[in-house]
Amino acid sequence: MTTAIVWFRQDLRLADNPALFYACQSARQVVLLYIHAPDELAPWTPGAASRWWLHQSILSLQRELHSLGVTLIVRAGTSSGVLHGLAGEIGAAEVHANALYEPAAQRRDKEVSRSLAGIGVDLRLHHGNLLFAPGSVLNKQGEPYRVFTPFWKNCQRALSVDSPLPRPEAIKGIGGLVTVTLDQLGLQPSVSWCRGMQESWRCGEAAARDELEVFCSHALMAYGTGRDVPGIRGTSRLSPHLHHGEISPRQIVWCLQRQFQKAGVAGQVDTYIRELGWREFAHHILHFFPDTSESAMDGRFNHFPWQHDEVLLIAWQKGLTGFPIIDAGMRELWQTGWMHNRVRMIVASFLIKNCLVHWRTGARWFWDTLVDADLASNSMGWQWVAGSGVDAAPYFRIFNPILQSKKFDADGAYIRRWIPELSALSNRYLHSPWLAGPSELAAANVKLGATYPMPVLDLGETRDRALSCYRALGDYRACNP
Repeated sequence: MTTAIVWFRQDLRLADNPALFYACQSARQVVLLYIHAPDELAPWTPGAASRWWLHQSILSLQRELHSLGVTLIVRAGTSSGVLHGLAGEIGAAEVHANALYEPAAQRRDKEVSRSLAGIGVDLRLHHGNLLFAPGSVLNKQGEPYRVFTPFWKNCQRALSVDSPLPRPEAIKGIGGLVTVTLDQLGLQPSVSWCRGMQESWRCGEAAARDELEVFCSHALMAYGTGRDVPGIRGTSRLSPHLHHGEISPRQIVWCLQRQFQKAGVAGQVDTYIRELGWREFAHHILHFFPDTSESAMDGRFNHFPWQHDEVLLIAWQKGLTGFPIIDAGMRELWQTGWMHNRVRMIVASFLIKNCLVHWRTGARWFWDTLVDADLASNSMGWQWVAGSGVDAAPYFRIFNPILQSKKFDADGAYIRRWIPELSALSNRYLHSPWLAGPSELAAANVKLGATYPMPVLDLGETRDRALSCYRALGDYRACNP
């Protein structure tokens, strides 16, 4: 029997945590550790919203562990340095962690493994944050998939989810070890802009379980259609819990398949699990094509005439474009750290194709403001909209924000919630207030250009411009095989 370290990262939970479970199985005593080393994840160090969530999530985990009579040790420094020092301090023979697949995280783990091996300590990486480890799902030629549908069909053939690992009933720790406080990590914002997030979310493992229960009790039954309507609670809202590892995808799939695979519900379950499949596909792509967070997969986009218009960019970021569905989405993002997925596609299409702003600029803004900022999903989503990535949207697919708004927010509930200055407008003009006459605007107390902006661009002209730019890409030879 040995002493082991459990290295928590994006797996801030006790149940279905392979690193924790197997460390407790194999070791006489364990030390639970979180290392604050954000620079090791450069250039994609956690954004402001993610850091806020991380603080709350670690705090929740500390409280859970305290109830078991054990302490989560928090230290700052390089991961290899902290682990090297702590292993020597307590005589640890093993370090257990759940594998991460982002390029920077994998480079870090290789360095840590070499460092620990030098002092006779074994780094044991477990598979606990995805349903399928990248590399385990390949096509018949043994190559990575570039299209989602055949990838997911292959996954479905092997989608036999084992029972999630139980939460340890008891953990034998070591007392008297040095730890820093969460406040010393500086994860919380220095300016109190996060009140909306505090009001919108509960963080931690218990909150994730509750969110899953709410989803199963309400939104799941109509998920196929409800997921596209931003004005209702039609999605699971589990993405930030998944990103920070407060719940595992195996727990979700096990729950859905065990409890809801019955007539009338099975189709909704399959539709939702397919969305988890997109998350798997994103990590699969980032693993095999690690440059996709920075560079377009389609080499033709090296010649794309991106434009950097600071005025347009700021209007988009602040939700002041004059297009209600765009502005509602961007305000929801700023206030809550989250945005409905349908609206994410609409605002991304607007920035990329109507404004011709580089997709990476939008990805960076989402990265800093989303509580579920996942590098794989964020990168693939923005490249999908741009048309430059795998399985990308066709170049001619340019979302019309007015039509999208009328289709998916027909009663205006979403717009009225996030743009209260337009709340008195009738549904006829709510989606395009500039078409309202003076009497309608006056009755709703709307003054275009004062209480709400005029549109910052012409949708028709910018659509034609984007189509022209995309067609011109055909003049360049694609650089990808």
